[in-house]
Amino acid sequence: MADRRSSRVWFFDLDNTLHKASGHVFGALNVAMTDYIAEYLDLPRDEASELRARYWHRYGATLLGLERHHGVSAAHFLAQTHALPGLEDHLHSHAHDLAALRRLPGRKFLLTNAPLAYALRVLAALGMSRDFEGVVAMEQMRMFGQLRPKPDARMFRHLLARLRLQPGQCTLVEDTLVHQKVARGVGMSTVWMQRWLQRATIGPEAGARLRRRPVYVDQRVRSLAQLKSLETACRGDPTSGSCG
Repeated sequence: MADRRSSRVWFFDLDNTLHKASGHVFGALNVAMTDYIAEYLDLPRDEASELRARYWHRYGATLLGLERHHGVSAAHFLAQTHALPGLEDHLHSHAHDLAALRRLPGRKFLLTNAPLAYALRVLAALGMSRDFEGVVAMEQMRMFGQLRPKPDARMFRHLLARLRLQPGQCTLVEDTLVHQKVARGVGMSTVWMQRWLQRATIGPEAGARLRRRPVYVDQRVRSLAQLKSLETACRGDPTSGSCG
């Protein structure tokens, strides 16, 4: 599982980073969340959909707005909206991805705003369950009684302190730019996974200009195999821009 021969520590996002979620999965989640809001807040579906999108844009996660303004139970919301019957039928991995992940030196953690049960289901379906030292999901991002998911800088700092890591050791591999911006701000290096964003119509980076590289993004990649060259570069020159 963990490879301690390298001092590099990798934090991987899940959806649209380790697998394609911009099609069926994100669409199903949007429907499930809209249905939940419509039922539990007694709203017409169009108003529920607008509220879901508004809270997502304002807080980075629809759940935060529902919890803060409507007293929605986070555990209940996550369980109901991420049940997704038949999810596994829409999840696929490739042998080259699994091989690249397993060849990548360093410690590896999953860092996702999804609930733990969903994250574990996806990893199992992808055949990646044994490839991560730990899974940090939405439930593990509660601080002082409040959820602090990505892109909350306090959560990043707390997580690194809990794992006794220095920010410069760590690389966040993500499809979502705002998460990378905050991670870079706390001293982590950042990799923008663009593999499934080219035709994405749903998700935080739908329609993103993929040829640009914001100043807070150290590298852009389109495959897990490309991460090996980044790790090698960091060992050769730990002070390079792509190493934090």
